[in-house]
Amino acid sequence: MAAGSGDSRGLRVAIGPNQDRHLTDAVEVAGGSVVPLSEAQILVWIGGPDRFPELPDAIEWVALSTAGIEHFVDAEVIDDKRLWTNASGFYARGVAEHALALLLGGTRQIVRSAKTRWAKGTVDPAVRTLRGSTVSIIGAGGIGRELTPLLKACGATVLAVNRSGHTVDGADVTMSADRTDEALAQSDHVVLAAPDTPETRHMINDRTLPLLKPHSWVVNVARGPLIDQAALYRALAAGALGGAALDVTDPEPPADDDPLFDLDNVVLTPHVANPAGRLTEEMAPFLAENLRRFAAGGELLSLVEVGKGY
Repeated sequence: MAAGSGDSRGLRVAIGPNQDRHLTDAVEVAGGSVVPLSEAQILVWIGGPDRFPELPDAIEWVALSTAGIEHFVDAEVIDDKRLWTNASGFYARGVAEHALALLLGGTRQIVRSAKTRWAKGTVDPAVRTLRGSTVSIIGAGGIGRELTPLLKACGATVLAVNRSGHTVDGADVTMSADRTDEALAQSDHVVLAAPDTPETRHMINDRTLPLLKPHSWVVNVARGPLIDQAALYRALAAGALGGAALDVTDPEPPADDDPLFDLDNVVLTPHVANPAGRLTEEMAPFLAENLRRFAAGGELLSLVEVGKGY
């Protein structure tokens, strides 16, 4: 299905399940108008799949506010009758910043220092620099493109892994996903930024963790199920890894007695790489751009590939 055509001033947009001033402003900046769902041709949905409405036939495009859409896929919300977009790449800059902070917090031993009391004898020998290191970004899409120059500024070599193997601007090396093992074996540290699909689930596991080095840090700013957390704990407890910095877990939130909390080389942040309080503010300019593209019959940003789950 192609995007619409014509003047954006004629676009009728519903926002749900609640109204939002940032998104309302984006619609109006693009020349559209906010209307009830029954009168709309476009739905901007900022809720989850549990409250998702039955869509009128007139809805041509649904804009979801999350990058990961696995819950919508599992709920069988997404159909092939209309266009669907997610928020892939919309929040990439902030997430990349968080990923760098987590990696530096680990390699510079800030995490361990915060969990101990002036343990210089333990901390000092473990401090590492990103200068001269190789950092792989697994799932190097929008987050990868934003993170790459930040890592390069720290003196790291960037090894980008994506589904197609198409070159990621700024990366020193780009590999296709079927070479992930090779990438891990060449890496000092790894940042996970891939979607949660059957192919990526537990990609970090008992088999792949030994490919990393004893000083390696694993950073996850994507989805918790990319990591087999039991396998990760075993590797960390055995001293086979430098540490782990996770903004997402499986399950989420982790149980109060999750053993990862007890390790001084683990940091868990509560899924705040893209804070909920700024979600619609960050989404708004991309929505406005997509509305303009839709009106002009152009290709939408972050178009969902129905059937692939992202």
